[in-house]
Amino acid sequence: MEPPIINPPKDRAREIRGYILFTFLVMLAGFLAWKLMHEFEILYVSAIFAVVLTPVVHAIMRWKVWSWSPNKGVSVLVLMIGIFGLLTLLFWLGLPPVISDLKDFAQDLPARIPGAIAKVKRIPMADRLGIDSVTQHVEQVLSATAGYIVAGLPKWIARIADIIMAVILTIYFILEGDTVYRYFLSMVPAIYRIRLDMTLQKAELRVSRWLIGQLSLMAIQGVYSIIVFFSLHVRYFMLLGVLMGITNIIPVAGNLITIIIVFCVAAVDSWTKAFLVLLFYVIYSQVENAWLVPRIMRSSVDLMGITVLVALLCGTAVAGIVGALVAVPTAALVAVIADEYLVRGD
Repeated sequence: MEPPIINPPKDRAREIRGYILFTFLVMLAGFLAWKLMHEFEILYVSAIFAVVLTPVVHAIMRWKVWSWSPNKGVSVLVLMIGIFGLLTLLFWLGLPPVISDLKDFAQDLPARIPGAIAKVKRIPMADRLGIDSVTQHVEQVLSATAGYIVAGLPKWIARIADIIMAVILTIYFILEGDTVYRYFLSMVPAIYRIRLDMTLQKAELRVSRWLIGQLSLMAIQGVYSIIVFFSLHVRYFMLLGVLMGITNIIPVAGNLITIIIVFCVAAVDSWTKAFLVLLFYVIYSQVENAWLVPRIMRSSVDLMGITVLVALLCGTAVAGIVGALVAVPTAALVAVIADEYLVRGD
């Protein structure tokens, strides 16, 4: 019978040192990830926008000016000039009336709630709902929220450095993204590399198409709402129209909450105006679901509504507005990877 093999003391000590070093590196990585969470958010958002804008850059590179075509650097410059031109036009023409409406809303809200409640009390059985107590709570919450939004505008503007850094990183990701992508892909064993490459390319296509399609739907609904609210002489029409466009990103629930707010604002003036608002919203919803969504989002990410809601909830909880901004593209990425590696057809 052979004696058991016992590791020499030097090998055992080396193994223990290896475990300690590995544990230390894991703890260090976790600590750095926690400390650099904000920087990772900027990196991730920049990478997502680079994924979305890269096909646009490639399209610009295919332009022909006589026999000359722009290279990638010139194409990125053209794209950035176009984006900043549109944003400048938006902020110059669109932002001042929105801010004005927001300030007026914050100032007028306490005075207009009693009139709205008086109209609600005329509805049969309304007294049994405890309208007076609800009114006090609603007035306090809405006034505080509106005031916080107005007071918080300077803090939002103070984040301009983060926005500039995100723009710079997005440009670098577009210019050098292929090189960085191939570098990280080379770390994967060759036997898995081709499959992972195809999966990530499919995810890139779905993410870019979803975001472009969703932004188109948001813009269409925002413009439509502004025109309708302006035509019906709804107070704060610019602010409410912009909110309708922004909340379109949340399926069903986002627009439903906003249209209730619009209905209440319109009801302060007249019930006829309020029900016309609902009528035009229902008409738009039917057109969007039957015609716009199938054409704009036909080749998009095909995510279920509950998936989008859960993604937005988790993204907002993790990183606030930034998390909500990239929540659905991240869900699309996870969905593609899950379809490829986890879902079984049988």
